[in-house]
Amino acid sequence: MTGRPGHLWIHGGRSRDRLTVLDRLGLPWWPIPVVDAHRRLRGPYTFGGALLHALVPAALERAPGVVADHDIEIRAAAPDLRDRVPARRSPLYTRLPDEERILVPAPRRTLRIANGIAEFVRDCGVKVPAIVAENADEADETDRELLRTLMRRFDPTQLTIVACSSKAPQDWFTGHAIKADLSAMEDPQDLAARYVAADGTLDDPRAPAAYHALPPAERARLHDRRAGALAATGERRHALGAIPYHREHGSDPSGAGVEALWAALDHCLGEGFLDAAADFGLRGMALAEPAAGRWWNLLQGTATALAGTGRRDEARALYERARRASLDPEVHSAAAYGAAMLDARHPDPARRDLGRAQGWINEAIAISTLLPDRAVRAFKLGFDLNGKALIEMRAGRVDAALTLVESAIKLAETDLPHGRHRVHRMILHANRAQLLGVMGHPEEALADLDAAVEMDPDYPDYHLDRGNLLFQMGRVEAALADYDDAVRLSPPLPEAHYNRAQLLLAEGDLAAARADLDRVIELDPGYLDAYINRAGLLAQLGLDGPAQADVDAGLALAPRNPHLLCVLGQLETAAGRYARAREAFDGALAGAPGLVAAWAGRAGLRYETGDPEGAAADLTRALEPGEDAALYFNRAVALADLGRRDAALADLRRAHELDPDDQDVLTALREAAPGGG
Repeated sequence: MTGRPGHLWIHGGRSRDRLTVLDRLGLPWWPIPVVDAHRRLRGPYTFGGALLHALVPAALERAPGVVADHDIEIRAAAPDLRDRVPARRSPLYTRLPDEERILVPAPRRTLRIANGIAEFVRDCGVKVPAIVAENADEADETDRELLRTLMRRFDPTQLTIVACSSKAPQDWFTGHAIKADLSAMEDPQDLAARYVAADGTLDDPRAPAAYHALPPAERARLHDRRAGALAATGERRHALGAIPYHREHGSDPSGAGVEALWAALDHCLGEGFLDAAADFGLRGMALAEPAAGRWWNLLQGTATALAGTGRRDEARALYERARRASLDPEVHSAAAYGAAMLDARHPDPARRDLGRAQGWINEAIAISTLLPDRAVRAFKLGFDLNGKALIEMRAGRVDAALTLVESAIKLAETDLPHGRHRVHRMILHANRAQLLGVMGHPEEALADLDAAVEMDPDYPDYHLDRGNLLFQMGRVEAALADYDDAVRLSPPLPEAHYNRAQLLLAEGDLAAARADLDRVIELDPGYLDAYINRAGLLAQLGLDGPAQADVDAGLALAPRNPHLLCVLGQLETAAGRYARAREAFDGALAGAPGLVAAWAGRAGLRYETGDPEGAAADLTRALEPGEDAALYFNRAVALADLGRRDAALADLRRAHELDPDDQDVLTALREAAPGGG
């Protein structure tokens, strides 16, 4: 085989067998980073970190500005490079003591990091023809996402991504798969010894059987030797990746295993590497003394990570385990709070149990109120009151929610030491801003968001929230500045580009809006609303082919989405496929009876097909939510065709009142007025 067949997945055999396949392809494979991606080596971003280690040193000489532009991504995925890549953007939560770092990044943060690494690879000035990831099937979820992103964003003729594994390619892979043959087996005892020395990452599928065939005493001897080697070298992976296997399945008298796993969990939770955080936490809890302080730290961090990855039942079971094992009131308060949030924050509103959440949060508040230390009480009680506010808000009791948040803010101002728990204070002000905005007090909401941004100018999310509020208030330039800041302060952030596109669409800057929507879909091909808006924009520009492609992509994500069906109806009408257009509009209105664009679009279709009566009826429905000059004008045309000249004239006059500068309306008025012509 010659040439470049696309991105590759070579599977089967051992690493040496798979690399032999690469040699036979006849591609220009040198120089190539060949990276073992097995998560047991260095945990999250085992592959991503090694790739950055291969590229950053040269990039610092050739393109130091590119390195600086991607400081967050590099420092997150390759902590060993932090001494060479200073933090140019440093949110407040990264600079606080452990007990004050209460912000857990959202699971989508890793997508931001993956896109940032991909763009660093593209722009860093170090050109390689291919990148090889060995043991891709054993990679951490962070590296799997990174591999998917690299394959999606790079043309294989420019950079070929090669995943290698002993198992078959994973479901998401769409490139070219090649099977490698397994070569002859080496001595089983040597194979088992290499398996232990590799911390269980050896890629020979026969290695586990050879390992388990050893006498227990020989297995223990090999593990002890490996543990000594790790301790002697002080390798970082002892903290973030491989913990000697026997320490996870036996005693840990020195506590070294527990502390290593806690350090790994704490690091991963702070970076948003939630799958790895849950794994480290569960492994640590198996070694820790139940109900001890570190055990509770591990349990709480693990439950937080499990909840963030959708494993809510497992998280709930851990909180129940804490309640049964501990007599510490702070543990009981925190476990009750955690259980309440599992019910209140369920992503499916139909599965939220706000009543049960209310019971749990009341228990948390009751316990926190009794804590003896004033500062501890103020922090934990404020945390619980803020959680209760979320429950009240989701139950529709916004006034009660606001009262609770204001009580938490007052506690922070009066009972917390000056300068402490700044992230807690920032979150409270941002939450009060959200409630004030819902209640129709935008100026007060803006003051709170200003306070939150002032507390941490480098935190992009509150720039995004403030931009949204400013846009709603009609302060377009200020909103645009906040959206620009959110883009600047974060690794590639689809939401900021999407919101900026909304503003640009409203301002009529269609080219800039399209560029931002293009960027959203480049960063996140699953961003449904971006397909909806771009499809509508492309149809407006007369680019029916690209608009149809966006409709198809969006409907693949949400087959009955009313907004996409509405655009589809417009496209089918323009193409003269009236039956299919009617079907699309009817489907849109069945899913969203209040969708003005669908009523207006179907009205246009009905008028086009000789049904002015139906068009006028649909336009009347379109006008129910609110007046619009264009809708009145179109209804006037339909009414005129029906001979209802007085009603048509009334519609034209109202259209003129709403939009005095519309020349089409003025012309129609002159023609429709008595004596006009």
